[in-house]
Amino acid sequence: MDWRDIINVKEIATYIRELPTQMLIGESLFPRTKQLGMELKYIKGAKQKAVVLKQSTFDVAVKIRALKAQVDEITKQMPFFKESVLINEADRQQLLLAMQAQNKSIIDMIVSKIYDNYLALVDGGDMQMERMRMQLITDGTISIISDDGDVVFDFGVPSNHKEVLTGTAKWDNPDADIVGDIERWKKTLRDDGYSVPTRMTLSSKTFGYIALNKAIKLDIDKDGRVIMTDAMVMSYLKNKVDLSVAIVSGSYKLEDETEQPYFQDNKVSLLPDGNLGKTYYGTTPEEADKMFGEGTNCEVVRTGIAIMTMKKQDPVTVQTKVSQLGMPSFERADECFFATVV
Repeated sequence: MDWRDIINVKEIATYIRELPTQMLIGESLFPRTKQLGMELKYIKGAKQKAVVLKQSTFDVAVKIRALKAQVDEITKQMPFFKESVLINEADRQQLLLAMQAQNKSIIDMIVSKIYDNYLALVDGGDMQMERMRMQLITDGTISIISDDGDVVFDFGVPSNHKEVLTGTAKWDNPDADIVGDIERWKKTLRDDGYSVPTRMTLSSKTFGYIALNKAIKLDIDKDGRVIMTDAMVMSYLKNKVDLSVAIVSGSYKLEDETEQPYFQDNKVSLLPDGNLGKTYYGTTPEEADKMFGEGTNCEVVRTGIAIMTMKKQDPVTVQTKVSQLGMPSFERADECFFATVV
């Protein structure tokens, strides 16, 4: 038996599908959906306008070729992500020895270790999508900069739905009028004919400015004897300005291995109730080949992430490729407010 037959795409897909999946914040706001093809004609931004980009190539591993987005042009293609991994020589020899000894428990252990590498690729695809979704709820745009080019999408948030605080109005000033700012932003959305936002997202550092604000501390505890907790401040904001607060944590690795937080410090976003858009997955070239009978060695997991295995002769190994084609839409971009508070 060829050891490479053990590393097959159906078993890899089954392994990944049976693992519990974590619901990411961005995914809860932009649920996954599938569409055929590669065009962005269903991707929408503010006022239901199509969001578009220039032509891209399909020969890039994980990093993205230069794309630009304008709200008033004809749609082209979604960004394409692709990366592969080989089985290293140490794992290959261990697997051969276990097969020779017919030791199933060791075979399963080695295969599980190999499959974890493939899971990391699939998780990396999810992180790219979450990266884009979280950029949308930070300021309504997508901006991914790499050595191979830039991916930039502007979803057309109205200019008066963004504000940069200056001077003593900045929230790191304990005397800032934080409640007044929030009420003003809510009024802007209401005056423009949109529903009043129900949620506020920010980082832990930015949330700390609220807890240190003099007026808010006095409003919560007039005697100054209570040690304030995050839960108390969240409850106060819910009662005072009718907003549920989400403190966004976590980070992702950039292409150069440095880490970037999902939600930037000093940013505050007001969001309406319900979904804000969708995460669209298109048809990757590998999936298209399978659909039209030209390649069956492909499986799709998590709505739109394609997995494909290829036997290699030199070196003797298995190459496993993971690819996805997609991006989030943002139909409710004009119902949000984005502020930079420091």
